[in-house]
Amino acid sequence: MASQEQSNQNDNTTHFGYKTVDTENKASMVADVFHSVAAQYDVMNDLMSFGIHRLWKRFTIDASGVRPGNKVLDLAGGTGDLTAKFSQIVGKDGQVILADINSSMLNVGRDKLRDRGLVQNIEYVQANAECLPFEDNSFDIITIAFGLRNVTDKDKALRSMYRVLKPGGRLLVLEFSKPEHELLNKAYDFYSFNILPKMGELVAKDGDSYQYLAESIRMHPDQETLESMMKNAGFEQTTYKNLTGGIVALHKGYKF
Repeated sequence: MASQEQSNQNDNTTHFGYKTVDTENKASMVADVFHSVAAQYDVMNDLMSFGIHRLWKRFTIDASGVRPGNKVLDLAGGTGDLTAKFSQIVGKDGQVILADINSSMLNVGRDKLRDRGLVQNIEYVQANAECLPFEDNSFDIITIAFGLRNVTDKDKALRSMYRVLKPGGRLLVLEFSKPEHELLNKAYDFYSFNILPKMGELVAKDGDSYQYLAESIRMHPDQETLESMMKNAGFEQTTYKNLTGGIVALHKGYKF
């Protein structure tokens, strides 16, 4: 998987789902997808995962070791599920930055969190994961949940995250991954390519975007490959935990 992606990047092309596209065009194509799905994103998350995404995110919060006073970057934070929890935990002396490359997602997240009265310690930044607009050694914790697979140059993004982490800080990557068992893998494929786009068409009026999202999951590096990429970016004590049979995995790494 990694070698295929690398070869594509070497000739200035990359993957957009199963399609091969010019590297310079991928970000705008992904942006179009999320502009399209932003308004129905939370509803579709609940439908697509049968609500289990909430448990995956809760596990990520618990694994983060976040404490009062910490400074947290919720990268590709979308509609702010992780930011909401982090905001409550870090308290008035802490800070959470909800960052997303997509303005529509960022606006939905900001409106949702403000409606919940969460305004005191949250900032909103439109940012590209590959070149984060923050100083070196800025954050105690960085999370990126279901966002890394949409990044054009994942290695560059991981290096950027490493740069802005404080020494002793940790990165948590929550992402769809490769199911551990073949039967589960086949059932997951059937669901992803036969049911998911139809749900997207019915609920979000956009089957094509959910077809892309299904394809992007399959093109994402598997657990071992992503762990190697994190190590190559400088992270140490890297681990991962499979959730729901490996449909999702939580990767963790430290900067020392």
